[in-house]
Amino acid sequence: MKKLMIAAVAVALLPASAQAMSVAEFLAKANALKAKGFLAIGSPDIQLLKSEMETVANAYRTDIDGARKAGRTPHSCPPPKGKANIGSKELMAEFEAIPPAKRGMSVKAAFYAMMKKRFPCKR
Repeated sequence: MKKLMIAAVAVALLPASAQAMSVAEFLAKANALKAKGFLAIGSPDIQLLKSEMETVANAYRTDIDGARKAGRTPHSCPPPKGKANIGSKELMAEFEAIPPAKRGMSVKAAFYAMMKKRFPCKR
């Protein structure tokens, strides 16, 4: 019992970025913030969502760069960093287009799928 409690506490103390956020969780938090309007400014969920997307975007770029350096065709072929110009409205539209039954996938998986669709590699 003591080991189980220690494990539960350890999981609870993990940073949020170490636990993959699902698309359903992301959309729920984003829509709750949107519903609050101006009052959402003080919410810690703003930073949580921003941090989640920064982590996913950085992992994506690392994977793309790693594939290129290894001489493999990358997952997708985006323009140089900062040139993709994907705003929050486009991101939310992509995530909301995912059927509710599939929104249990991670934000990372959904982002990678979006990038593959938007920036396929030309062969």
